[in-house]
Amino acid sequence: MKKSNLFYIILIVIGAILSAQSIFILDETQQAIVTQFGKPIGEPRTSPGVNFVVPFIQKVQFFDKRYLEWDGDKNQVPTKDKKYIFVDTYARWEITNPLQFFIRLRDERSAQSRLDDILDGETRNAIANHNLLDIVRSTNREPEITEEFMEELEILEEIEVGRDKIEDIILQKANERTSDLGVRILDFRFKRMNYVDEVRDRVYDRMISERNRIADQFRSEGQGGARKILGDKERDLAQIQSEATRQAEEIRGRADAEATEIYASAYNRNRQSIDLYKFLRSMEALENSLDGNTNLVISSDSDLFKYLKKMQ
Repeated sequence: MKKSNLFYIILIVIGAILSAQSIFILDETQQAIVTQFGKPIGEPRTSPGVNFVVPFIQKVQFFDKRYLEWDGDKNQVPTKDKKYIFVDTYARWEITNPLQFFIRLRDERSAQSRLDDILDGETRNAIANHNLLDIVRSTNREPEITEEFMEELEILEEIEVGRDKIEDIILQKANERTSDLGVRILDFRFKRMNYVDEVRDRVYDRMISERNRIADQFRSEGQGGARKILGDKERDLAQIQSEATRQAEEIRGRADAEATEIYASAYNRNRQSIDLYKFLRSMEALENSLDGNTNLVISSDSDLFKYLKKMQ
């Protein structure tokens, strides 16, 4: 290989290395600053496209332009009314000034640590300055009462601030403390809240006691209703039996009257009918009074003796 060709190859390689070191491409999700010997120079590069730096002397620090996530630690915090709760929070933030961000925080790891101090501290302050009801509720809503027994239970105490406003307070105060860090907190929310174990057990016991009281109330009302139903049943039954007895006696009386009338009418029709009636009555009496072991002594002047004598 000729020396001239080797020289051109070396120049091409050096040019390629210098080009690689002097050109960087910034996409839509990134922003960057240029440092020289560790110190930032120039304005931040925020527009996507091709950018140039001095090779080997200047370096590029890239930062995310998108919304970033902050997830707080679950902490035990006392409220103003001395209720201990576990609070879990989260937030969204962005780098608004990459130059200031680099000077104050250097990288995202340091920023996350700084946000831990700021947001956790403001969360503790806000919870300690407000009652539990203000933290767990947002509005003074009217409870929906579906049963009469709920009227006594569903009496909600009035809140002064509310959860949404407390979140806004924390967001505002945290942004005041991050204004010189080159970042802005976009949103802050309570992810989860819960009582500590000791307080939660007391709350559960109070809930169970209240429900048992309601159950006893229902049970007492049911027993009272049952006794009233039984009393009404006994009264109605006695009334029905009395009415039935009265109607039965009336029917029996009318039947006896009709029978007597029929007997009298039959007796007065003619002599033969009277004789037939007497004969049937005598036979009926005889049949009812005799059995296989009975000896009958009849007077000669009795009607029965006359009928038996006529039958011979």
